[in-house]
Amino acid sequence: MPYTPSGFFCDRLIRERERRDGEGSLNKPLRFNNQDFNTLRQEYVQRKGLFEDDSFPASVESLGFKELGHKSNKVKNIVWKRPKEICENPQFIVGGASRTDICQGDLGDCWLLAAIACLTLNEKLLYRVVPQEQSFSEGYAGIFHFQFWRYGDWVDVVIDDRIPTFNNQLVFTKSAERNEFWSALLEKAYAKLHGSYEALKGGNTTEAMEDFTGGVTEFYEMKEAPKELYKIMKKALERGSLMGCSIDSLVPARFETRTVTGLVKGHAYSVTAVEECKPSQHKESKVRLVRLRNPWGQVEWNGPWSDNSKEWTQLSKAEKEKLQHQSAEDGEFWMSFEDFKKNYTKIEICNLTPDALEDDKIHKWTVSVNEGRWVRGCSAGGCRNYPDTFWTNPQYRLRLCEEDDDPEDNEVGCTFVVALMQKNRRKERKMGANLFTIGFAIYEVPKEMHGNKQHMQKDFFLFNSSKARCKSYINLREVTQRFRLSPGEYVIVPSTYEPHQEGEFILRVFSEKKNTSEEIENRIEADHPVPAPASAGEESEEDQQFRTIFQEIAGDDMEISANELKNVLNRVITKHKDLNTEGFSLESCRSMIALMDMDGTGRLNLQEFRHLWNKIKQWQGIFKHYNADQSGSINSYEMRNAVNDAVMCLVSRSGFRLNNQLYDIITMRYANDNMNIDFDSFISCLVRLEAMFRAFQAFDQDGDGTIRLSVLEWLQLTMYA
Repeated sequence: MPYTPSGFFCDRLIRERERRDGEGSLNKPLRFNNQDFNTLRQEYVQRKGLFEDDSFPASVESLGFKELGHKSNKVKNIVWKRPKEICENPQFIVGGASRTDICQGDLGDCWLLAAIACLTLNEKLLYRVVPQEQSFSEGYAGIFHFQFWRYGDWVDVVIDDRIPTFNNQLVFTKSAERNEFWSALLEKAYAKLHGSYEALKGGNTTEAMEDFTGGVTEFYEMKEAPKELYKIMKKALERGSLMGCSIDSLVPARFETRTVTGLVKGHAYSVTAVEECKPSQHKESKVRLVRLRNPWGQVEWNGPWSDNSKEWTQLSKAEKEKLQHQSAEDGEFWMSFEDFKKNYTKIEICNLTPDALEDDKIHKWTVSVNEGRWVRGCSAGGCRNYPDTFWTNPQYRLRLCEEDDDPEDNEVGCTFVVALMQKNRRKERKMGANLFTIGFAIYEVPKEMHGNKQHMQKDFFLFNSSKARCKSYINLREVTQRFRLSPGEYVIVPSTYEPHQEGEFILRVFSEKKNTSEEIENRIEADHPVPAPASAGEESEEDQQFRTIFQEIAGDDMEISANELKNVLNRVITKHKDLNTEGFSLESCRSMIALMDMDGTGRLNLQEFRHLWNKIKQWQGIFKHYNADQSGSINSYEMRNAVNDAVMCLVSRSGFRLNNQLYDIITMRYANDNMNIDFDSFISCLVRLEAMFRAFQAFDQDGDGTIRLSVLEWLQLTMYA
């Protein structure tokens, strides 16, 4: 969906400011919809009333937009009730949160419930998402809250406890204990985060797993698993990562089937340890083992290294104690790594970010996070198949600083994982949004360009192949892949497969050692402009014509107004048949006068007018240069280079550089529906740029690049520019 500068960019500036203040961290989450749980609860406790959430009301709008929308028969008999209206003695959590607390209702969100079940295996993480200080007795005011990771920030989501029911039964998620409600309320908070219950229909378990931890998930098919999979698993557990595995079943997952070996098809297991041991019969080599847990708490593997197998008799007492071996029907068991690879079909590793765990003993990833967006006509360049626009995609400079401590097979390098996640597509489903097909490529930066933060141009990508890239472009919320490259500088280019697709994304880089990643051109820089001197020498024929026209229109006072300027420019510009233009508008001419009006009269004298015309002639030459197809317009993707060339004309020695967000704004402001920019729009853009920079520099007395304005000064600055 389209974005507006006033909305997106203001929100982004606010988020950046909040992060500088520590907002958005796990210890200081953002307040979703600006609702503060403690303040609201205290208010309603004092009022002795029950909270009603107007931002997620007990209405059809919160249920959905299509299958659960106004026209659906499914919603006619749904009644929103509080737990105290559903049963006696409702409890938030009964006997600890566990897998049996999660029973699916009439909503296709089993992916979410599977992730919640996995979360219950780690209490420390669970109670980050589900704060414990909540109940239906002490301090009860019909208000609860939950915390989720959302595109780089932790957010605290407040809800009331009105839940959809039918015949006094919960319609959606419920607990096996009729008076337990934490899972139903967690589902409601997650639905609020995405706009409605229906928005949760269909998904991938790892999507919710990441939203519960802020981690990044790697997928491995056992048939295609890397040779260092055992080491990957061991390091993941050392970092506190969550790990699950499963055996594909030809029948739906709800018909979980037990095999003769005791393993269950279509069922999720947790990996809880990977270790090595040295049985007495293996005099030279060690045996690699994997410990797994069946969430049922029973039904275990009965093959080699199972609880009572003969293999354990070959281990010393010390080895058994190290592996914490015990014979008990508790759902946890060991098996050899080779049997693990033979029996299981896929494994998922949710790697945690540094803020997800506080234990200093646990080795964690180093992570860099960058926000970005693709803007149609400017920075939505599509994949490498579109060389004319690929280079315009956002670019991120990656610096790999240190090699791994223990390289595999003597291969030196830096191990890292790149994760590209598209934002808000689930929330925007009701507006017709679907997941884009996304991916990324990584290019090595030549040594002579190290430290140069300029956007890589088209020729770089035409003559350099990628050093690494994602396996495929795919329509998932997130695309991730692990790489090992030599220390150095690289450029990551995230993109949609097709060009012109507009949306937001977050790019994260996880590495075992130190790395840094940042968006290229993330600063706006400028030098003070110096007015260009009038052309020396004899006047050209065009200059003479201009002086004559100027004198005719200006009259005896030799000054022209905005309306007179419009007439002058349009009389001249109509003679240039190679320029596609509708003529300069009165508003554009007012901006030109504001730029060149040195004496504050609101009119231009001949000197000021000549200065303006010299600029327009310079910019006209640049425009014609980028009008390669002689259409009379510039393609919006070429606007970046045209603006770069044009702003160099504004100053005598060096110019200013714009960042990617400003290029996005320029495209949205000045391009037409076909993503082309005609001549008068091009000139208007440059006039506006220079005027705003000059106004800023007038206030920036100490030259430090920051100014402080009152409301009146801000209005004066922007209204006349």
